[in-house]
Amino acid sequence: MAALTEATEGKDHITRDDIESKLRSIRGEVEEVGSASKTYVVAGAVLALTAVVAGAYLFGRRRGKKRTTVVEVRRV
Repeated sequence: MAALTEATEGKDHITRDDIESKLRSIRGEVEEVGSASKTYVVAGAVLALTAVVAGAYLFGRRRGKKRTTVVEVRRV
């Protein structure tokens, strides 16, 4: 039977310590990737929020112009 990982090489069965060490190494890799991509996620969220606010402003402004009544006052 071939060894699955370096940690289990030469052993007959996988112990709890083997599983914990592998999970720690995977967790470390995930944290590195997560912290590296965090700036991109924050920048994307700010950009999306800005686009939503600008769209709401422009849509509301257009709707306000459509519904505005023009009143002319004339003196006789």
